[in-house]
Amino acid sequence: MRKTLTISLPEGVSRKLDRATRRAHSTRSDVVREALSQYFIREEISRLRARALPYAKKRRIYSDEDVFKRVS
Repeated sequence: MRKTLTISLPEGVSRKLDRATRRAHSTRSDVVREALSQYFIREEISRLRARALPYAKKRRIYSDEDVFKRVS
């Protein structure tokens, strides 16, 4: 089921949204939906990284490079 959401945007953000919709040959709703999806993905990754951090530190893994060294 879809739900309608009304939001208020500052004028500059609204203009940028309009330009993005024209470039993408899309609608405002499509662009906002995609932006929210990406936001939620970044939030989930941040949450998972925070949960994994104590385990990684115990194993002296401090960077993505350390992970790649262990995996390869």
